[in-house]
Amino acid sequence: MRSALVLVGLGAAVASVLLRPGPQSTADWRDPSPHQVRWITVDSSVRLEVLDWGGSGRPIVLLGCYLTAHLYDDFAPKLTDRFHIYGITRRGIGASDKPSSGYTVQRSADDVLEVLDRLKMNKPLLVGYSCGGQALSMLGSQHSDRLGGLVYFDAADDPTLTPADYEVRFPDPPQLPASLKPAPAPDYRSFEAYRLAQRRDHGVAFPEAEWRQQFVANPDGSVGPSRGSPVIRRAITEDSRVKPDYARIRVPVLAIYRKDPPFEEVLADFAPRTEQERGALRQQYAATRAMVSRWQRDLLAGVPTARIVDLPGANLYMFLSHEADVLREVRAFAATLTDR
Repeated sequence: MRSALVLVGLGAAVASVLLRPGPQSTADWRDPSPHQVRWITVDSSVRLEVLDWGGSGRPIVLLGCYLTAHLYDDFAPKLTDRFHIYGITRRGIGASDKPSSGYTVQRSADDVLEVLDRLKMNKPLLVGYSCGGQALSMLGSQHSDRLGGLVYFDAADDPTLTPADYEVRFPDPPQLPASLKPAPAPDYRSFEAYRLAQRRDHGVAFPEAEWRQQFVANPDGSVGPSRGSPVIRRAITEDSRVKPDYARIRVPVLAIYRKDPPFEEVLADFAPRTEQERGALRQQYAATRAMVSRWQRDLLAGVPTARIVDLPGANLYMFLSHEADVLREVRAFAATLTDR
């Protein structure tokens, strides 16, 4: 995905928040999101956590990358007036089973297909962000007859491309100027404090249930050690380098991309000391734009009818940073689907 430089440029910072959280007993906390937790067994023995927010109408299935389906806890209920919303936590993440194998894109797509079968979904709309888009592309190219459409949240990219494929030159990291933004300062005193610090430093805050999936809750309510497995994360990363076969996708596609702000806005967050550093920053900016342009061209070459939306200033988690825009685009896109 995109460089840390661009993530800084696109993740809008907010003013510092005075954090004074009180003690919070872990036993008192309950997930406030209105979902039912279901357990679906795939691949003969792997249990996946499936969140069901209810609703009526076409099913929408929300997929993730390295995080759980609880990341959609705030977003999903806003679609239940017209759709039946589900979220799948992939194997190896959160409360889903963590087997030693099965982290290829193909197996991930097969897991999703088994969930669709078990829940008897008819032409669902699949939605995914970041590396979740790999499963979308795989399912779209292999099982378009089972799907209603695909929605990519900054996820229709190609992880197999190298810098040479973009026909632009990327600067050496040491050439880039230092950032003026203060380094993130996580606050581990409570999960709410952690969320407030996240919003302050990154412009978005994950639902508390997501952080409780990612970290152990200490008895005093503070944030404990990570629950994640570096081995599984590495397996997901290494096994996701599969070229998307867009030409075989036979369902409507909506792809929303983060759009870079003007270069001068990015420049304002850095302190170039020389013209060389300023030039390196501009070079990085141009290279990032070239990457996104290539992804969009490749998608349109395979799916000429795909709807491409550029969302200025959006975070990677655009359904959190630009919720209203994303809801509008998803609703409008779903309204054009006729195959049920």
